[in-house]
Amino acid sequence: VQLQASGGGLVRAGESLRLSCAASGRAFSNRAVGWFRQAPGKEREFVAAIRWNTGSTIYEDSVKGRFTISGDNAKNTVYLQMNNLKPEDTAVYYCAYSRSYYYGGRSPNEYDHWGQGTQVTVSS
Repeated sequence: VQLQASGGGLVRAGESLRLSCAASGRAFSNRAVGWFRQAPGKEREFVAAIRWNTGSTIYEDSVKGRFTISGDNAKNTVYLQMNNLKPEDTAVYYCAYSRSYYYGGRSPNEYDHWGQGTQVTVSS
């Protein structure tokens, strides 16, 4: 499966963005799709993930209540709605597909298909 992330941009603190992760090649199945982010000089960190067949979700603590991950089966696309953005959310955001049904947690090592990344910049 190939992943295409889009939707990043430059916004002010408190504003919103919606990121999209579209799959091609084959449809998402019973695995998980995750969003990660990487700021300059920092390691890639988990943001949120959704298990495609059940819709169950997990979030990193700092984004709970502000970010929402969701999926559109008809469009084979996962979204990350980001509200009340903060300067510390500035990073390149990546979507990823888990290695198998048994993976899909918070570690990047659990994912083996990655999109190209989309830049999110939040000014204060």
